[in-house]
Amino acid sequence: MKEKTIDYILRSTWMSVTRMYNEEAGKKGSTMATGFALISIDPENGTPSTALGPKMGMEATSLSRTLKAMEKKGLIERKPNPEDGRGVLIHLTDFGKEMRTFSKGVVLGFDEAVQKNVTAEDLKTFKKVAHTITELVNSKKIYDSEN
Repeated sequence: MKEKTIDYILRSTWMSVTRMYNEEAGKKGSTMATGFALISIDPENGTPSTALGPKMGMEATSLSRTLKAMEKKGLIERKPNPEDGRGVLIHLTDFGKEMRTFSKGVVLGFDEAVQKNVTAEDLKTFKKVAHTITELVNSKKIYDSEN
């Protein structure tokens, strides 16, 4: 059998996780992106809209679409940021807080299932490798001509 590239393993694994999260979210008429946004919003104080994209690793245009859909469903409301007159804080509605709890449960359930089926040592190695890959990509050392 031909050896799979690291890129292939990362993509296929993430696609499987994404499919699973979307199936679970779909049971409540939601999506994975909405679930991640709900988890990323501070349930007490709200979160500046400009901080959400980087926090979730999402592009501004995708985030904008997600926030519009969330607002339509009554999960969030936008309020002026008292500390920045031009900024907006995203606040969860009561329904948003309820769905946040559901989303958090889905993520924690996945985490728990993985921890039950993977040794602590293997998980530590996985996290170390993932961290190294992130560092390599972020430092732009992969395609730098000096490497």
